[in-house]
Amino acid sequence: MIKSLEELQKIKETQLEAIRLREADQKAKIVVGMGTCGIAAGAREVMSAILDELGKRRLTNVAVTQTGCIGLCAQEPLVDVILPGKPRVTYGKVDANKARQIVAQHVVNGIVISEWVVNRGEE
Repeated sequence: MIKSLEELQKIKETQLEAIRLREADQKAKIVVGMGTCGIAAGAREVMSAILDELGKRRLTNVAVTQTGCIGLCAQEPLVDVILPGKPRVTYGKVDANKARQIVAQHVVNGIVISEWVVNRGEE
């Protein structure tokens, strides 16, 4: 049981520090749409190109995952890039070459390739 305002303040500071440490450790994330529609459009090649490019650049601070169909089948293959503290950016009609450029420009340098964006999250 908390017995004083000072004790409550210490708990608050401890918890805020834990949150800061978790956020500092956040990784960039790349999510590839691997539903049936994405796979049919070439998502496996896109995933391979992303993993290959990250490997060539020795980038270990990027988590790569996959998701199912999100309903934008006409834009497949879809790739989301989520950088810590930035809104999600969804790229459409990605091929292996575009995937490599997305890693180089957006993931490494933080530059969104606007002409390929189909959806951008809010900040």
